[in-house]
Amino acid sequence: MELKSVCVFCGSRMGARPEYLKGARALGAELARRGITLVYGGTTMGLMGAMADEVLLGGGKVVGILPRVLSDREIAHLGLTELHLVDSMHTRKAMMAERADAFIAMPGGIGTFEELFEVTTWAQLGIHHKPIGLLNVANYFAPLLAMMKRAVDEGFIAEASAQPFACDPSPASLLETLQKAGQPLSPATPRLSPEQT
Repeated sequence: MELKSVCVFCGSRMGARPEYLKGARALGAELARRGITLVYGGTTMGLMGAMADEVLLGGGKVVGILPRVLSDREIAHLGLTELHLVDSMHTRKAMMAERADAFIAMPGGIGTFEELFEVTTWAQLGIHHKPIGLLNVANYFAPLLAMMKRAVDEGFIAEASAQPFACDPSPASLLETLQKAGQPLSPATPRLSPEQT
């Protein structure tokens, strides 16, 4: 399956290390170079805004989805290919998932973790079969991966589900892995929407 669009979850802050901004820009440039549309949270702020700007700078397409209630606080990015103002966070996440062929999480905070684990849960339940990756800038996700292993060791996650993410510090390598992992749904696979969870 060709990746035509990727949803990226990442921080609305820049973070404490310059590597995070560098990683966001590198991912944005790589998406533009490959002609892959970025789907993201629609703001100008933090790593989110920097990544979107880099895609646009490279001539790529960016779809932003932002709840109206956050449009002032998070500062809607008005230079995008498409900007959708929606009624709720739930609608935002459902629309982002619908518009994407794959998901990538970059360094970020609670919102990033929540979005990552929601799409991971949906995958585990068979609601979607889209690949999920971690852009592991500065080894940011090492503690998260260790926590996943602990959950397996403690009997809360099956061994087969211990690492549901592709993980790579390189945008190009990560996108290649997601490209190879992406499989179309079989006709027998139930096509549930996020609203059915």
